[in-house]
Amino acid sequence: MRALVLGASGGIGAALAEALRAGGAEVIGLSRRDDGLDLTDETRVAQAAAGLAGEFDLIVNAIGALQIGAHGPEKSLSAVTAQAMAAQFALNATGVALALRYFSPLLARGRRSVFASLSARVGSIGDNRLGGWISYRAAKAAQNQILRTAAIEIARKRPEAIVVALHPGTVATDLSAPYAGRHPTITPQRSAQALLAVLARLTPAETGTFWDWKGERVEW
Repeated sequence: MRALVLGASGGIGAALAEALRAGGAEVIGLSRRDDGLDLTDETRVAQAAAGLAGEFDLIVNAIGALQIGAHGPEKSLSAVTAQAMAAQFALNATGVALALRYFSPLLARGRRSVFASLSARVGSIGDNRLGGWISYRAAKAAQNQILRTAAIEIARKRPEAIVVALHPGTVATDLSAPYAGRHPTITPQRSAQALLAVLARLTPAETGTFWDWKGERVEW
């Protein structure tokens, strides 16, 4: 297997790359820290994709953010700002669309291949019971629609391809630490192993779907 991990220097991204290598895969990792990959900068995304050769059996986007700059998740409508919402969409939604545009053409042809992006259960509209976190929820919901739509288009040229959104669980990383609260957390390593197990079971008939780390389908 040949795999590409976007966000390979982050907690979950690094764990995914490590787990894939341990399983014998050839892994290429890209990140902002090590390679200057910035999903909010289309030129950099295009350059990063153009610098890669060959096909990939698996592409995983592990880039995302719950807090961007000084703007944390909102607790109420009164905390919503246009600037914070735009930043969330730029990274967690538009950035994923750019990743699909420039990296999905590198998916293998004529055999099973997977493009997976880390979303979040809070991006599920049907599962929203608590409210709050409006910008983050909305950006992740938009990401889910982007992935669903891309899956339909990609299947026309690559019928063996699978495009999915993944909820990695509440993972013990610097990103989630301030917001985990009383929620039980899992390690990046456990999340990575579980996510790869979920991906291994999926078939092309399940392209355009949303799964959590336990292997359970998440409603849109």
